[in-house]
Amino acid sequence: MKSHSLIEKIRIREEISRRYNYNALSRYKPYPKQIEFHKAGALHHERLLCAGNQCGKSLSAAAEMAIHLTGRYPDWWEGATFNKPITMWASGVTGESTRDNPQRLLVGPPAVKTDWGVGMIPGECLIETNLAMGIKNALDSVVVRWGGGGDIQSKHSILGFKSYEKGRERWQGPSLDIVAFDEEPPMDIYQEGKTRTQNGQNSIFTMVTFTPLKGMSSVVRMFLQDETKE
Repeated sequence: MKSHSLIEKIRIREEISRRYNYNALSRYKPYPKQIEFHKAGALHHERLLCAGNQCGKSLSAAAEMAIHLTGRYPDWWEGATFNKPITMWASGVTGESTRDNPQRLLVGPPAVKTDWGVGMIPGECLIETNLAMGIKNALDSVVVRWGGGGDIQSKHSILGFKSYEKGRERWQGPSLDIVAFDEEPPMDIYQEGKTRTQNGQNSIFTMVTFTPLKGMSSVVRMFLQDETKE
């Protein structure tokens, strides 16, 4: 059997490393609270994961977004499913914070375009990235290949990025399948985003992740009241 040359071995190792780095989604191993959050999506149209800083809230939301965007549901998945490509928005307080958190977790480090693909959306699934105007390295939208494994697919999901600072009017318009809120949104923004999903594949579908820095706000009370009713 012919042995590989040193150069071939180096290339093989580099390719293995590349595939590892550009498929973070395959390495996502949620802890119990994150699994509970994912499972709740099969039963509830609106979900809130409320916890302290650096507890994995945004990471779990990014992983779930990537799973729905690509249609690559892992064996352990018990949450909601979509049987065709989706259109969704990921959002944050400002354009900069949306870039630095949801976009970074989903796509990769904003300032290093050569690393776009190391986020939760596998690199091979990033078909097209469209820059936003006015904010350096911020994305307006991403086209994502939809389909399991390495299959060649002609179907694509669409991910758009939004911020609360633009006001409720900028949230009007298209029908969406999912709206994800990173950090607590104003109630009018939340309600407008929720409305966008009413005609989506699974009807209303929102995900909210934040640390309750505003105390007992109207958004927090809404989820707590719903929990009490259950």
